[in-house]
Amino acid sequence: MKKDILKIIFLFFVGIGGGIFADQILWPYFIERPLFYQYRLEKSPVYVTERKEIYIQENLALTEAIEKVEKTVIGVKSSGPAGFFEGSGLVLTSDGLILTLNSLLPRGSNFAFLVEEEWPNWQILKRDYQKDLALVKVEKTGLSTTGFADPEELVLGQRIFLIGIVFEKGEPKKVVNQGILRSLAKDFIETNISEKSALAGAPIFNIEGRLVGLSTIKNGKVLVIPISKIKDFVGF
Repeated sequence: MKKDILKIIFLFFVGIGGGIFADQILWPYFIERPLFYQYRLEKSPVYVTERKEIYIQENLALTEAIEKVEKTVIGVKSSGPAGFFEGSGLVLTSDGLILTLNSLLPRGSNFAFLVEEEWPNWQILKRDYQKDLALVKVEKTGLSTTGFADPEELVLGQRIFLIGIVFEKGEPKKVVNQGILRSLAKDFIETNISEKSALAGAPIFNIEGRLVGLSTIKNGKVLVIPISKIKDFVGF
């Protein structure tokens, strides 16, 4: 009887020892051999963790960029013989230069520009019907501004976002949408963003909060008047 118990105890410890040997020595040795390399498992969780971390970092960068530039966005309203128009634009300089689409400002209409929750007096300085851009000076200073993206650094698939102001029952509301640069051309940049026409003129920014261009809406798709055209028009 005692011999049987000792035998069982012996086999028990032999089994534990064999398991430890196989797990710590034998398996690591064989898994590094070419025949077994495809069965390596230890790196899989690392890739998942890295993807999750990158996703969190990108979304944090987007949130920070939105906070950085949201005060630079202006609202535009016009009414007259040509109809009623609403859209957005951008503060260019702290002393009151703003940029918007010329098509939002038909001649003979009454205009109003919402700048940091105020409706200041204004003067149209310059129009370009071909580029569809208008430069306006408002009587307001100390405004928030942002930098321009480098046109040479724009690449396909680059992450971008727009911020615009829409008016719901007369009340302004900021709207954000995000996407990527779908195609690059000299005259217009195509995105994968779909939006309503009320967001025409909304500035498009890169993930660093730098201006990529102004949006123009065609058939529900957001195209971008590129920063190169804007710089030529403004003279910066």
